[in-house]
Amino acid sequence: MEALNQLPEWTQWIIAFFILLGAVFAFIGSLGLAILPDFFTRLHAPTKNTTMGIGGIVIAAIISTSAQGTLTLNELLIAIFLFLTAPISAHILAKAALHTELPKFSATRDFRDEDDAYQHEPKK
Repeated sequence: MEALNQLPEWTQWIIAFFILLGAVFAFIGSLGLAILPDFFTRLHAPTKNTTMGIGGIVIAAIISTSAQGTLTLNELLIAIFLFLTAPISAHILAKAALHTELPKFSATRDFRDEDDAYQHEPKK
């Protein structure tokens, strides 16, 4: 903690900004996970907002370590792993929920059942 106090003030402000930005995104994602009505809407909140929240905190960690003179790739590897795995796992969970036909909230639209759904036309 003492090492952070020795950084220039502008660096401390930037680090604080990214930590607060990450915390706000993570809180919104967690809140959405807690209060949204069904699985499909709950899936959206943590995959988008919480990923951005963790991204902001990782950016703050990268700035902090590089400003102290020790640039490591640990934080960058964490960010790459997170941004690759979160969308993939969300897609797999959504496909599994569609196949098991989980109950939906009444306002959740399923475009597969409507006539205006995207229809793939094969090329001639």
